[in-house]
Amino acid sequence: MTRFLIPLIAVVLFFLEPVFSLFSPIELGGMRYTLVPRFLIVYFVFLASYYGRRNTIIYGLVFGLLYDMYHIDIIGIYTFLYPLICFLAAFIIRHVHRSIFSVMGLSLVMIIFLEVMSYLFASLIALTSIGFDAFLTTRLVPTVIANSVFILLFGWLFHNWLYKRVIEKQIGM
Repeated sequence: MTRFLIPLIAVVLFFLEPVFSLFSPIELGGMRYTLVPRFLIVYFVFLASYYGRRNTIIYGLVFGLLYDMYHIDIIGIYTFLYPLICFLAAFIIRHVHRSIFSVMGLSLVMIIFLEVMSYLFASLIALTSIGFDAFLTTRLVPTVIANSVFILLFGWLFHNWLYKRVIEKQIGM
């Protein structure tokens, strides 16, 4: 059952991201802020932390390719970044205490890494013309705040569910 439930949740989160991006950009005080939902990356960080590096990297590769084909005209950036983030999350979590708070913090760090790398790539090939300061204030900070809310709401659920699956896997249920 877990074998099907893990990719099913990933697919649901993959299709929920564009739904929540409909609420963006928002305008406050004359400024437009862009909120980018990164639910799938949060889920992958939890998977890499509790379930396993190899499978999570494969999921990252598949969903990165899907993300490139579905959302972006250039195939390759998310196909590279999603598995890299899964690998980095699994590597980092091995060297720190695997508590829910460290995984939540790691999720935020990986979101920041993804956003900065995608911005740098877009700047490199001239897909964006905004400066780094504008990117920081109008996209990165609102994205981190919005995804922090998601992590606070669903992090505990991901933690409990995945931790239970790991225990079941270890005792052979």
